[in-house]
Amino acid sequence: MPRRGLMLTALVLAAVAASVWRLDLIAAFAEGQDSLGELLGFLQRFAAPDTSPAFLAKVGQGAIETLAISLIGTLLAVIGGVALALPASGRLGRLGQLASRFILNLLRSVPELVWATLTVLAAGLGPFAGTLALALHTTGVLGRLYAEALENAPPAPEAALRGAGSGAAAAFLYGTLPAVAPQWVAYGLYRWEMNIRMAAILGFVGAGGLGAQLYYALSLFHEAQAATLIVAMLVLSLAVDALSGWLRRRLVVA
Repeated sequence: MPRRGLMLTALVLAAVAASVWRLDLIAAFAEGQDSLGELLGFLQRFAAPDTSPAFLAKVGQGAIETLAISLIGTLLAVIGGVALALPASGRLGRLGQLASRFILNLLRSVPELVWATLTVLAAGLGPFAGTLALALHTTGVLGRLYAEALENAPPAPEAALRGAGSGAAAAFLYGTLPAVAPQWVAYGLYRWEMNIRMAAILGFVGAGGLGAQLYYALSLFHEAQAATLIVAMLVLSLAVDALSGWLRRRLVVA
């Protein structure tokens, strides 16, 4: 074990050294020392956020837009995830399972920023493109999680209902769905937490919300306004995290 540990440590150190050499980080750090003063001055200009009423009203509108993008995108993803999870769990045959799993893998393998770039090109700048981007990627993630929850659900309740003469739809609704619904809701709330952050980032590619305002502020070197927007993103993220956590706790207790 000690010998194996030494070999593993040597391999990790060799990988780190190779990465530093490949990225030329030492030379970049040496050159960056000359601009350290400029960097500190740039950061210092963020110390006084813009709190003028007119700008705060604009930030509030951007926060509401960001919240709406994340909420609607997550809701659409929940609907799409459920629709694809049913065949992906094998309930509609082997062909349906393979096709739906391929779609889910495709949706979640493309990052949100890439989806946002494509939807902006297709639908134009604005929150609609951001909503579509979040919905597409999150559908792939939730669909896979929902399908795994269905596969791991106990089959006895549904089988008992079918044995008693119930139809397939009724057996699923009253036998399997109550067992997986808490997991599905918890997964949806967790993805909403992640999407509120991603919705702010998607604005950098023209998808609206606080991200778009932050991009414009940074492009025009309005550091005070950028600082206000960053604080607004943080407050919005913390608020959604707290709300989502409270809802999940209530769900577990129920």
